[in-house]
Amino acid sequence: QVQLVESGGGLVQPGGSLRLSCADSGSILRFNPMGWYRQAPGKERELVAGITSGGTTHYGDSVKGRFTIARDNAKNTVYLQMNSLKPEDTAVYYCNRDGQVIWPWGQGTQVTVSS
Repeated sequence: QVQLVESGGGLVQPGGSLRLSCADSGSILRFNPMGWYRQAPGKERELVAGITSGGTTHYGDSVKGRFTIARDNAKNTVYLQMNSLKPEDTAVYYCNRDGQVIWPWGQGTQVTVSS
């Protein structure tokens, strides 16, 4: 069974940067389109960035130009580089497949943007 583990969150000031990482214990992440999702308090979970197994990326309008998704298939890891962070980026961030089939969710990693 796939077990996703996210890391790299924390508290950062507006305008700051963070890099999130996601790995899976089953080593099948590398064969799948992957996405980073986030869920803010009182809001639904949303997809903010996606990347195909071949490296083609797409982004939500709210993060375009500020976030970059990348993957290292040799390390079975997906990354999210977040720059120019805003208070509205505060959420728990999760990785998962980008598609109709979703794996069990990991614990996520909390990102808090505040001065």
